[in-house]
Amino acid sequence: MKIIVLDDDPTGSQTVHSCLLLLRWDRETLSLGLRDQAEIFFVLTNTRALNPSEAAEVVKEVCYNLKLALAQEKIQDFLLVSRSDSTLRGHYPLETTVISAELGGFDAHFLLPAFFEGGRITRDSIHYLIIEGVPTPVEKTEFAKDSVFAYSHSYLPDYVEEKTKGSIKAEQVERLLLKDIRKGCFERLMELSDNTCVVVDGETQADFDLLAKDLLKAASSGKRFLLRSAASILTSLAKLGPQPVPADQMSQYKRTSKPGVILVGSHVKKTTQQLEELLLEPDLAAIEIEVSLLRDDPNSRDSLLANTLQTIQDYHSQGLTPVIYTSRSELTFVNIEARLAFGVTVSNFLMDIVKGLPNEISFLISKGGITSNDVLSVGLSLRTVRLLGQILPGCSLVRTEPDHPLFPNLPVVLFPGNVGDKDGLVTVYRRLK
Repeated sequence: MKIIVLDDDPTGSQTVHSCLLLLRWDRETLSLGLRDQAEIFFVLTNTRALNPSEAAEVVKEVCYNLKLALAQEKIQDFLLVSRSDSTLRGHYPLETTVISAELGGFDAHFLLPAFFEGGRITRDSIHYLIIEGVPTPVEKTEFAKDSVFAYSHSYLPDYVEEKTKGSIKAEQVERLLLKDIRKGCFERLMELSDNTCVVVDGETQADFDLLAKDLLKAASSGKRFLLRSAASILTSLAKLGPQPVPADQMSQYKRTSKPGVILVGSHVKKTTQQLEELLLEPDLAAIEIEVSLLRDDPNSRDSLLANTLQTIQDYHSQGLTPVIYTSRSELTFVNIEARLAFGVTVSNFLMDIVKGLPNEISFLISKGGITSNDVLSVGLSLRTVRLLGQILPGCSLVRTEPDHPLFPNLPVVLFPGNVGDKDGLVTVYRRLK
């Protein structure tokens, strides 16, 4: 059974390896994923960076082309996953609604936000983020106050009612609890119909291993399911085994003996802590991008870009690894649309930096989900890329193709903003260094 993942930023592959990530979604590219030997592939839609209408159009286009590709490749058995954030941010229920309309007839759609590598678990239908060993309901974290995707509930049935604006009431939501998963839930899955909303517990990978077995069995028996999930369920569904090169040996992927480059776009608290620790390392050179200039003085963009690229080149030629990061203070905007539009402005600026990096860099670490997606699709102009594995739990390493016009065989780390402990960036840097 083919597992097709529509990923709203490029970090959903953070628990698997040896599969394709698609940066485009025309029929021909989707067919590459369907024909690939790996059972799972990812379509990087980046919809979390878009406004609702743009996100809906992208998902609709993917689904339309996917129908054509599935027919062309004569594939009938597949499981569709709408991968999103493990802290409940993203366009829900918009994306599952569009997918259901385009590829409809689902018996159920499941919410599985647990992401064990990142310390996110779901117990008794309450979603937790483990902070310094303490399970904290996500409604009490910074993520619930997100400027675009804010929410008020950690109890998932209430979250569903809140996000669907009451079209799905909390009492209509089915709950798969840990006890249900651990005793086996195949019969219950077979009873689902009419696109029932199901929220799912998960405390360990073993829980999801049991669940995945029942999900795949039910799907093979004719049930049609749509998953809205974080990354951990994908590990259990794909069953890929150990990755080819262990995380602590990934320096062998370096393409030159020169320094690499680290690009930090995410501004969540965890990223800032990791950045502070990283900048204590020797042989690094800090380059801060004051993003308020791009908002307050757009005419300064060209000179800011030229000066930044020259500074990067100067440091790199001195044998230093440039750490390019956006200013840490969060700016205010009149509305969500203006906030998202400015995010595109900043990302476009960062991608122009990527295109102008020294050709002989040995690696690139990209910090932040949206930043990482744009690095692959815009900065490096990739159509597809092969995922090699995880250099840190939750942090994927991919590599450009040998004939890339700027950076052949360049290892690129996709490092989500809210993953890892305070030494996470340091660990990844040392492993590649």
